[in-house]
Amino acid sequence: MAVEETALTSDEEILHHLGYAQELRRRMSGFSNFAVSFTIISILSGCLTLYSYGMNTGGPAEIVWSWPIVGIMTLFVGLAMAEVCSSYPTAGGLYYFAAKLAPNNGPAWSWFTGWFNFLGQVAVTAGIDFGAAFTINAYLNLQFGMGFAPWQTILIFAIVLLVHGLLNQFGIKIVALLNDVSVWWHIVGVLVIVAVLAFVPAHHQSTSFVFTHFVNNTGWHSGFYVVLIGLLLAQYTFTGYDASAHMTEETHKASTAGPRGIVMSIIVSLFAGWVLLIGVTYAIQHYAHEALQPSTAAPAQIFVDALGGTGGKLLLLIVIFAQLFCGMSSVTANSRMIYAFSRDGAVPGSSIWHRVNKRTRTPTNAIWLAAGFALILGLPDLWNPTAYAAVTSIAVIGLYIAYVLPTFLRLRQGGSFARGPWHLGRWSYVVGWTAVVWVVIISILFMLPTLSPITVGNFNYTVFAVVVVIGFAGIYWAVSARKWFTGPKVQGTAEELAAIERELSV
Repeated sequence: MAVEETALTSDEEILHHLGYAQELRRRMSGFSNFAVSFTIISILSGCLTLYSYGMNTGGPAEIVWSWPIVGIMTLFVGLAMAEVCSSYPTAGGLYYFAAKLAPNNGPAWSWFTGWFNFLGQVAVTAGIDFGAAFTINAYLNLQFGMGFAPWQTILIFAIVLLVHGLLNQFGIKIVALLNDVSVWWHIVGVLVIVAVLAFVPAHHQSTSFVFTHFVNNTGWHSGFYVVLIGLLLAQYTFTGYDASAHMTEETHKASTAGPRGIVMSIIVSLFAGWVLLIGVTYAIQHYAHEALQPSTAAPAQIFVDALGGTGGKLLLLIVIFAQLFCGMSSVTANSRMIYAFSRDGAVPGSSIWHRVNKRTRTPTNAIWLAAGFALILGLPDLWNPTAYAAVTSIAVIGLYIAYVLPTFLRLRQGGSFARGPWHLGRWSYVVGWTAVVWVVIISILFMLPTLSPITVGNFNYTVFAVVVVIGFAGIYWAVSARKWFTGPKVQGTAEELAAIERELSV
């Protein structure tokens, strides 16, 4: 008990030094911090909801080989982020990092990093719960014959977001417990799915098919182009690990637990996800038929074709629960980012979104703003069949730009950067510049069209979402915010911070 009290005191002192009161309840262990990021990465969500995209955009060779390549490059990004997180363990995360690391124009760097992070966080929440809605729809189709009309998927999507909002508002203890359970659910779930698919089906694809077969159903004639845009499956899955940074104000020993949560969530996902993708690809029975299933229903059809109706539906339930865990954690992390950004006055109506529920000590209004914007991002599915791919692209671009801007600023600081207890030593520059170059590449790739010929119905609207956010943030900055936004605000003196904490504890 004495160790826990010492750690808590140290964490509070660090937070006070950074200018903030301990408003959120600090009850997460290092494992729980890792669990949030691992749950949001969710290999059972990202890998399988975009699996049909991979089947048509590169096929088995793309699915299997892009995963380790993208995973290693993602690890560079995560390592660079973790080093900065160790120095600044606050819920603001990336935009706070940018403000502290920019030698000049800190508020502007912070402002745009925060808005990219906002865009990416909302989009990844939309992508996760949108994918869960598709998978639930596929299960209902198998069980009850329910169709795949876009309005049905959107209705399920809205219900899933509602449940996740309610859990985060009223069940924060349950959310923390489910995050821990989610880690084992994902690991055991992958092992169960792979083992069943390895031993039950009478037929498996050849090793040559799994590792070398290339498929291009995009309409584009350039195989190289298809390989590049096919990286989306893996890169979208490797998102959301900044959650460990956003949860540091609720984590014990945050200066080391946060960075470790970021890095370990990527490493564990890298190995477990590759096993899952290889296992599912070996189990494909009727490639052409399964690849043409509605949206994200291809894995469901693969399970049913390989195992029969009952076995397929049981595996699908494992995936659905994993996706629900994932979406729940994404709403948690998203709301903490909104809470912190609002705490510093950067979001219109900040006084509303920053409000903390005294009973639950959660940012209730920020939770519902996160869920509401996620719902809006999913609505284009009503008329655009490529909407899900666009949502995932928006998530990747928004998040990764926000991920790498603090790294770029840290590299500019050189030796003057004040390292925390967790750092990369002499490898900081190699890791950091590799991360920056990689993010520049993928930010261009995922705004490119995915299907040819390009029509109004299949146009990749990612570029519009990115331009709207840049335009809004840019105009808002030029017209108003540059006059008053000074970056992250300190909440007061040590006495004033203590008063805030006493008021919340009443």
